[in-house]
Amino acid sequence: MSTSAPPKQRAGDPPEMHARAMDNLRFIRETMERAGAFTAVSGWGEVIIGVTAVAAAVVAAAQTTPDRWVAAWLGEALVAGGISAWATSRKAHAAQVSLLSGPGQKLVLAFAPAMLVGAVLTVALAMHGLHDMLPAVWMLLYGAGVIAAGAYSVRIVPVMGAAFIAMGTLALFTPASWNTGLLIAGFGGLHIMFGILIAWRYGG
Repeated sequence: MSTSAPPKQRAGDPPEMHARAMDNLRFIRETMERAGAFTAVSGWGEVIIGVTAVAAAVVAAAQTTPDRWVAAWLGEALVAGGISAWATSRKAHAAQVSLLSGPGQKLVLAFAPAMLVGAVLTVALAMHGLHDMLPAVWMLLYGAGVIAAGAYSVRIVPVMGAAFIAMGTLALFTPASWNTGLLIAGFGGLHIMFGILIAWRYGG
């Protein structure tokens, strides 16, 4: 099996010819990487989701029963999903990128399984009264889904997923009294921070 390697400069090649060849190879490689990546992830959409997550944490903390606390966060999940779909669709339309084919379709299919598992575990843990485990489970599975989806997107997306996994791991081994703060730091702070970075580096 052959492997590709940068062309070696021969003794008779002018230096500028070799430099042009390397520049051409770099351009081709970067073009192919962009063609295989979904670049319409909306940074500003992530920022808005982060803001709504902070508001949801405040609302959830004021609930008097665990089931109402879960309901508040499930409401936030629906709101966040709607914001993400709207913002991504808007950015994709502006960039003339398809959402339903190619990298966009692969991104959605990679992200969905972790979210479905999260929904099933939410119901199961709530039924058994293990509400304190939910923040860790949510952030771990969300991070896993983002990393999987990030394989079809820009490099910063899987980095964000890894940050969510780190936050979820912390939530597993800290007191339940930390849960609200960790949810604010995770679904609020990480979305806002990475959303700004995505908007700055990738055009909104």
